[in-house]
Amino acid sequence: MADVNRGNRPLSPFMLGKHYRFQLNSVTSILTRITGNAMIVAAILVAWWLLAASSGPDYFATADYVLTSFIGDVVMTLSALGLWYHTLAGVRHLLWDNGYCLDVATSDKLGWGILGGSVVLTLLTIIIV
Repeated sequence: MADVNRGNRPLSPFMLGKHYRFQLNSVTSILTRITGNAMIVAAILVAWWLLAASSGPDYFATADYVLTSFIGDVVMTLSALGLWYHTLAGVRHLLWDNGYCLDVATSDKLGWGILGGSVVLTLLTIIIV
């Protein structure tokens, strides 16, 4: 039988006319999916660069120019940031899968740690490499 008591159900936050504030866990979850997909772009660029290296000096010069240009540097730096972020988020999920750090306060600390840690590790990667 259909639900006849439709008037007493809660409405979605968007339907209440209020602005919905994203929680840190939802933002970090969305970012994990975005960085996972964005790393595909970096993998394609690196594979293209390696294939160009095996194809000959002229084609490699073109690929190398693209990857070492300003835009290529930005893409590869953002890819490093995404890789570090995705790695740290994976470690957090391993903790969660084993039943650790599931309370809200610790989960929020881990979320901020992932965000800050990925920036710090990316900067270290840029300095070292």
